[in-house]
Amino acid sequence: MKQFAIIALLLVTLRLSAQEKTAADTLPASRMLDSITITAFMKQGLVLHLPDTKGTYIFSGKKSESINLSQTPADLADKIGRQVFAKVPGIFVYDMDGSGNQINIATRGLDPHRGWEFNIRKDGIITNSDMYGYPASHFSMPLESIDHIELVRGTGSLQYGAQFGGMLNYITKQADTAKPFSFESINNAGSYQLLSTYNAIGGTIGKFRYYAYMSKKSRNGYRDNEHTESQAQSIALTYNPNQDLSIMVEWSRSAYTYQIPGQLNDSMFKQDPTQSTRSRNYFNPDIHIPSVNLNWQLAPHTKFQIISSAVLGKRNSVLYDKPANVKDSINPLTFQYNNRQVDIDQFNSYTAELRILQEYLIGKQWSAISTGIQYMNNDLHRTQMGKGTTGTDFDLSLVEPGWGRDVHFKTKNIALFAENRFKLLKNLSFNAGGRIEIGRTDMSGKINYYPDNELPVSIRHQFPLFGVNFSYTPGPHVEFYGGASQAYRPMLFKDLIPASLYEKVDPNIRDSKGYNAELGIRGNWKFLRWDINAYLLEYKYRFGTLLQTDDSGEFYTYRTNIGNSRTIGAEVFIQADWMLGGRIGASVFTSTAFCHARYTSAMVKSGNSNINVKGNKVESAPDMISRNGLTLRYSKISLSALYSYTSETFADALNTVTPPAGTGAVGLVPSYGIIDLNAGYRFTKNLEARASVSNVADKEYFTKRPAFYPGPGIWPSDGRNFCFTIMIRI
Repeated sequence: MKQFAIIALLLVTLRLSAQEKTAADTLPASRMLDSITITAFMKQGLVLHLPDTKGTYIFSGKKSESINLSQTPADLADKIGRQVFAKVPGIFVYDMDGSGNQINIATRGLDPHRGWEFNIRKDGIITNSDMYGYPASHFSMPLESIDHIELVRGTGSLQYGAQFGGMLNYITKQADTAKPFSFESINNAGSYQLLSTYNAIGGTIGKFRYYAYMSKKSRNGYRDNEHTESQAQSIALTYNPNQDLSIMVEWSRSAYTYQIPGQLNDSMFKQDPTQSTRSRNYFNPDIHIPSVNLNWQLAPHTKFQIISSAVLGKRNSVLYDKPANVKDSINPLTFQYNNRQVDIDQFNSYTAELRILQEYLIGKQWSAISTGIQYMNNDLHRTQMGKGTTGTDFDLSLVEPGWGRDVHFKTKNIALFAENRFKLLKNLSFNAGGRIEIGRTDMSGKINYYPDNELPVSIRHQFPLFGVNFSYTPGPHVEFYGGASQAYRPMLFKDLIPASLYEKVDPNIRDSKGYNAELGIRGNWKFLRWDINAYLLEYKYRFGTLLQTDDSGEFYTYRTNIGNSRTIGAEVFIQADWMLGGRIGASVFTSTAFCHARYTSAMVKSGNSNINVKGNKVESAPDMISRNGLTLRYSKISLSALYSYTSETFADALNTVTPPAGTGAVGLVPSYGIIDLNAGYRFTKNLEARASVSNVADKEYFTKRPAFYPGPGIWPSDGRNFCFTIMIRI
């Protein structure tokens, strides 16, 4: 079956190539050229949608955004997500920690944990740690290294993956093609003893282009016993033997050690949100991403791309992993602290992807087809529940040999995909595409407290996925777009591993599946720009826990598919720009999303019974997220203000309002509104200064009550903080 599909794919490509030869003289040959950015005074800070085609991708008819970070008024050193994604409606930001280690975001009522509902990429290279076992992205590049961010919602997922959220692609800054050597240094100082430096070099020598950076940051936290030490490096070498061929070899690394202050319960948060319940907890991901990327203009209308990459590294933690109301104190019997738990995940994820984009004529209009094949071979080796030391420093040593869990989660998956953009008229196009996922995950190893024969052994992933999109431009300044696309989410490691002997996993548990649909209008008129759309997200076979009884009448928990949910909403972006004088400009925007995420049929465990939660709100899915901003520019000075509002959410499917005493793991997450200020001054083209004040009103708030890492309970977000930046370019 696989062989026939591949042969069919190649035959389609060859057929279209033959068509192209008869029409090659109709359209000038396209070549890969370096981009040149010209920014007008009044066009700074715009969020644009992606072009109809880019490289070997088709984005026509899809909800997409491109964020230029060099023009975004945001605290990049601390990676404050609400500022970075301010003009992208519907981005829910989960402030897992305030030290800017990761960006945790989601859209349309999905789970924001380390962005794992997205296919996350850097320069088109996948950075999710393991797409089928642990799709969180532990790789954390410095945002100072990023030129722009591309975001495509779920209806565009057929070409790169099957995630409900879509694709999030961080595009790195590139070397100056006009110089043999260039240098950039970005240095930050701020609240909580923040010190960071980012230094990059790049240039072009003959047919070779190079770019490399090093970044280092140290910061205490808003809370007691909170500290981060982080570093990142990258080097990329590109060889262009001719104008049609580009080969890039790249290696990137990110690593940080975060001292975790521990979760709070509600009474602790009200008393003092800066307090800490832990001083001996640490988290340490160290991730390497090597890649080779070949882009070849095979013919005037044929683009060919091969990407080979890997995600290699570890996710380490050493924790005293107890609820917030259990103190981590000296044991009076041993006069020492209690032993901590050590967990180490080893990622070995390999991806190879071949893509072809072929343009061809239908009548007088140029259409395009993007086809390809993706192969993944992943081995997630999870060692958990090791008995750690009684010390206080970051130490992964075990005081006793062996692990409570020592399991391999191996996946081999092949995906075939094709999407065709039919240009029916000059102003009307229609896309149709499909993706076939064929894979298998095998789990093996030992769990001390669980019988080997009770563990799931093999899981098959077999999904045909289909999608359609359209784009209609009745005039030069307006576009109607929309479409629908199927998606699925594989069972993750945490969905399949029983937490105790009293928990069982449904042998018939299945991957979640569903679809995204959207309809929108975007455009511009004089001083206005807008992008407004409505969407529907259907999410079936969600994972959860039920209560069951065995033959003897004993209760046990049962991990299975608990039911379905549906999210209906609207996303609104409107921006207005005016010239108030010869050198004064003003810009106002609103980025607002409405989200009605509800369970349509589901049962969950509560105490000693199962409860029907049909009609309840989906966890961490606010009904409204609104960000509104004002920017004033005068000559070389810019001043920006941002107000971000997020409505209340629930931590559990039962929609518990009043949190039970003790842990703070469930209950209402109150709404919150945050004010941020940013300013910039460009002395010369080589020297620029920026300053930011985040959470000006020193609002005490939190964004989520997580059920697992970094611990069930309340994780307070940062209060007021400052950051000052100096940027030097040579």
